Amino acid sequence: MSHQHSSRGRLSPFSDREDMADMSRLLAPRLAYFAGVARTEHVTRAAREMGVPQSTLSRAMVRLEQDLGVDLFARHGRTVSLTPAGRTFLASVERALAEVERAAEEVRADADPATGKVAFGFLHTMGAETVPGLLQAFRADHPRVRFSLVQNYGEAMLEGLRAGELDLCLTSPVPDAPDLVARRLDEQKLRLVVPADHRLATRRRIRLAEAAEENFVTLEPGYGLRRITDDLCREAGFRPRIAFEGEEAETLRGLVAAGLGVALLPPPAVARPGVRELTVTAPRAAREIGVAWLADRPDTPPVAAFKKFLLSRRGTLLP
Repeated sequence: MSHQHSSRGRLSPFSDREDMADMSRLLAPRLAYFAGVARTEHVTRAAREMGVPQSTLSRAMVRLEQDLGVDLFARHGRTVSLTPAGRTFLASVERALAEVERAAEEVRADADPATGKVAFGFLHTMGAETVPGLLQAFRADHPRVRFSLVQNYGEAMLEGLRAGELDLCLTSPVPDAPDLVARRLDEQKLRLVVPADHRLATRRRIRLAEAAEENFVTLEPGYGLRRITDDLCREAGFRPRIAFEGEEAETLRGLVAAGLGVALLPPPAVARPGVRELTVTAPRAAREIGVAWLADRPDTPPVAAFKKFLLSRRGTLLP
């Protein structure tokens, strides 16, 4: 059967984004049908291959042409052939369907219990020893699980969770937010790091109040360790005089070694020359390390396995 343009309602040109979205919703379910008919050039054969009634397929093609306002097929009894417009449309449809298939294969692969992927975020200070050790231990039982690793500061990682960019993150302080689930895993002592030739360098222990007149080098506002530093100094009775702000703990250690200030930092992965690390006796100087994830988001099997592994390391997370 043939359909003339004059007997078919015409769509007005797309006027805005909403019209485009409406057209996408209208066309999407019919694209695979169209590609099947175009491939076989036979409605009955296409219906049999796709496992749908021939009448359903025929109606879908007629409605597709009506919605587009163009003839996609020339009919010759039970066989069909593509019109020039149909060939143009098919090229784009095949690309679109291939992209959908690729996306489906990717998410299935990421969710595979044996070979799936975990998007894992962690603090810069945990990248040298803690995280490599965790991944080594986990992959002993899950050797083919893949990881997408993101190092960042705490607030940025929480934003990554909310945006769907991360499955889990190790952060400090342990967040308290209604849309997140967080579990405390371990605690890390903080030390007052001073230059090797500093007046306090011969000490092993120190009350933080004794450093009230010192210049401090700290992480920038927004970093969890900066907030902890400010809180500890306030508890010790002073507001720290900030000389330099940075984004990474080992850079701060370098600034201390250069004599540019003192810093409250977690232990280094490797001892650094030029500084002394003093135990802080008062106030209690430590930071909690926790794991967080978005509440009410279903876990893929690899994410669930890694989450279970992290929770099993409570109290032994840090080397």
